[in-house]
Amino acid sequence: MPNDKIRIEKIRAYGYHGVFPHEKSQGQNFYVSLTLALNLQDAGKSDDLEQTVNYAAVVARVVEIVSARPGFNLIEALAEKIAASLLRDFPRIDTIDVEIHKPEAPIPTPFGDVIVSVSRTRENL
Repeated sequence: MPNDKIRIEKIRAYGYHGVFPHEKSQGQNFYVSLTLALNLQDAGKSDDLEQTVNYAAVVARVVEIVSARPGFNLIEALAEKIAASLLRDFPRIDTIDVEIHKPEAPIPTPFGDVIVSVSRTRENL
């Protein structure tokens, strides 16, 4: 099987995830990066959208999940939900890597970003 991938970086969505009440009520920006592993050979040969994954639909699904209320306590749970949903809703995806960025996490020390990454396959469903 080919080692083909689609990478979508830093999808921005406003969400209400976190363990603190102000995170659940006020919300903050989250950024989601995805690596979708799937066979792109047929799409490349046919130039047909039906032979690949429509990344606009993938992005819309991610924004829907991140923006949904109530939010999760942990971005680990958010990443798990995104991975499972995309694998379920887009059957051409074989493996997915989901990276959640939470740059506004309530940490009292200056920092650049908090990132959680998960990798899932169809067998994980």
